[in-house]
This record gives sequence, C-alpha cells and structure tokens, in this order.
Amino acid sequence: MPRDSESSQTPVTLFRGARQFEPAAPEDVPPGKLKMVITYLEMSKEPRYPHQSQRAENISILRTREPTVSFYRYLYNTVGEPWLWYERRQLSDQSLKKIIQHSKVKIYVLYVNGTPAGYSELDCRRKKEIELAYFGLIPEFIGRGLGSYFLRWSVEKAWSEEPKRVWVHSCNFDSPHAIATYQKAGFEAYRQEEKLIDDPNGSVF
Repeated sequence: MPRDSESSQTPVTLFRGARQFEPAAPEDVPPGKLKMVITYLEMSKEPRYPHQSQRAENISILRTREPTVSFYRYLYNTVGEPWLWYERRQLSDQSLKKIIQHSKVKIYVLYVNGTPAGYSELDCRRKKEIELAYFGLIPEFIGRGLGSYFLRWSVEKAWSEEPKRVWVHSCNFDSPHAIATYQKAGFEAYRQEEKLIDDPNGSVF
C-alpha cells in the first residue's frame, strides 16, 4: 500500500455500509493493470469508546516480538488473500524481516480459543504519528463482531504511545465495509487518490 504522512483540511465524504467506489470502465484500464482508489483516514485525538462487554469466546491479544518471517507471511497471506494484499508478498524474506522485526513496528495477534484470528500492525517509526499499517481478520472469523472489537483495541493501543496523529488507509479492493468500520471507530477520511497497478493475479509469488 502507498505511504502518506501529510493530512488535509478537506474531508472526503463517504457513504457508510456500501461499496464506496464505482468500478473503473474497462476502456480506462490497460490490460494487465488494475485501478486502485486509495482513501486515507486519520484521527487527531483519542476517541472515548464505550466499555466493551466481555465476549463469550476465550480471547487474547498478544504482541509477537521479532516474529519469524514464516509466521508473518501466514498472517499476511491468510488475512489479505480476499482483499488483494500483495506488496509484502513481493518482498524478499530479508527485506520483510527488517520491517517486521523493527523495534518500532508493533504486531499484535488476536487469538480466539487459542487459534490466530487476525492481526494488527502499528508502525511507530515516524515521530509523533502512528500508522495502522495492516489490520484484518482471518476469513473464518469474519462476521462475529470481532473486527470492531479488535479495531478499537488497536486504536487504544496506538494512542497509548501518545502520538499526535493516528492514520490508516484503505482501498477499493478491501472489504466494502472497511471504510465504514474505520469511520465508526473515529477515523475521518481526508484524501483520496487513484493509481494504476500491475495486476497481482498475473504474478507468481
């Protein structure tokens, strides 16, 4: 996914609960390319969430310190498969290791009854801001209310680092509910951009 570090004073209005972008017309996209529409969202103050009731499942959230590349790839590939996550697949093991084992990149794994159910990745490498770089659930755990629960936990964890800004981005290949979920958690959309990317489905990872 693309990077960003500057906020905008011009908000982007998006409708909740519906796929947020129209598909690109075929004539607009050359063969072998895909049109990506990226939405950036941010919050500049810590939200005050209502108390989350205890869930029936046995839930734990643990930081994985210096995760192995193989474990990280399992999380990334399994969570991201339905949503065309591709960038980290293209990294060498050594390049990926430098990112995920950085002391200011904090990866938290959600476990349900002892089974990994999703993960969030907080990138704290920029001074006074934190990017929720990756967030998602393993497909078998979607639709059980875990996403909102884990997202709020991740946002609270980010703000515990006392940044001035927390931000995230999503795109038209993510879940159609992703942006609405981020908005409900307190993020506000402030910028959109479009780009053409090589179709990852035509690549061998």
